[in-house]
Amino acid sequence: MASWSAFAADEPRLADEIRLLLQQYGPGFGYLATVRADGGPRVHPISPVITDDGLYCFVIDSPKRRDLERDGRYALHSFPPEESDDEAYVAGRARVVDDPATVARLAALGRAAPQADWRLFEFSVDVAMLTRRDQASPPSVGRPQVRVWLDPAAARPARRTVVGAEGRRGRHGFDTRRSAA
Repeated sequence: MASWSAFAADEPRLADEIRLLLQQYGPGFGYLATVRADGGPRVHPISPVITDDGLYCFVIDSPKRRDLERDGRYALHSFPPEESDDEAYVAGRARVVDDPATVARLAALGRAAPQADWRLFEFSVDVAMLTRRDQASPPSVGRPQVRVWLDPAAARPARRTVVGAEGRRGRHGFDTRRSAA
């Protein structure tokens, strides 16, 4: 699990573009998906705080916070821009930040209300994805440009492959054929 800073050091342009989409409306806005106790998804709007050190979020006492405390898996998706269908996606694990100096610094930066019952989480980055769509073409013309970063240190499960009329496709629809490079 890479920190935001490790991801940004490895792919600075991609990290900058994802950061811009997450902060396009001010300090930060996106949708956080967590895993409910029954295994189902839960989605909530949040205001992530992105610094050079990490990707953070203050989460009040709520089902979302209990999800993160119990099972730290998360996915964060940007809110769509008004002028395009571009999107950013980051997924990994959340952990509670207990260091008082870090909490105080980020509370001031994120303008977290001191009287609220919130807890600070740092989000690691296992995968980051950015999708850009050509604004000069109608949506039905051309393909979106998709850039993906996978944490090189993360263990990856073997992919199940489905063979169909379009060739070999992995579990998520990605072409799994190797090019002869």
